[in-house]
Amino acid sequence: MSAGVGRAPIPPPTRSEYCVIGCAEAWRDNGEVLASPMGVVPSIGARLAKRTFSPDLLLTDGEALLVGLDGTVEGWLPYRRHLTMVTGGRRHVMMGASQIDRFGNQNISCIGDWARPVRQLLGVRGAPVNTLNNPVSYWVPRHSARVFVEQVDMVSGVGYDNAAGARFHRIPRVVSDLGVFDFETPGRAMRLASLHPGVTVEEVVEATGFDLVVGDDVPYTREPSGTELRLIREVIDPAGARDREVRS
Repeated sequence: MSAGVGRAPIPPPTRSEYCVIGCAEAWRDNGEVLASPMGVVPSIGARLAKRTFSPDLLLTDGEALLVGLDGTVEGWLPYRRHLTMVTGGRRHVMMGASQIDRFGNQNISCIGDWARPVRQLLGVRGAPVNTLNNPVSYWVPRHSARVFVEQVDMVSGVGYDNAAGARFHRIPRVVSDLGVFDFETPGRAMRLASLHPGVTVEEVVEATGFDLVVGDDVPYTREPSGTELRLIREVIDPAGARDREVRS
């Protein structure tokens, strides 16, 4: 090889890859818990976390089997054991949200009045049990004031203002295509924790339907390392499904 000729430069991270990092960080230092990601980007994030900084995470096939990073079956997860993990704080779910408010109440049931909804959605499903009994984070691929609302039309997942006495209730973070949010405030109101590069505070505030807590110096979501980028692009998601869920 002639002098000065080397590898082609690595393309910079895309918005979807910052979202993957934001989701992966939800499982940092979780130890041996069941990771239950819902959505393409959260699933990539969970697998990235297990391959790097959270190797003890447990992954499933979505039904009754524990699986390895390559999908190889590693064990059986009968319903009774699954239920024990769910009710004992040993699972960390990342769910979606059709609506979410400043205290982390989530709605996936209906839009409009419950008695005569404008739109029927999934129903509450397992959201109440999930949120009261184990940590739950949220993933929103399209951040808008229609999703981040002053008050949800129906509480499916329980927020901080409705969770008094719940032993394992915790909402570590909310990740959207604009940034990362948490509830590390005195009143447990949602805070802008980081901006994805290329996004401004003003954009986030405009796209949020309530008064978001914003600090004086909001950091950017951390850069993925070269190793993480390689894993995302070549090993976990070589087909680029992440870019179909998050617009660049």
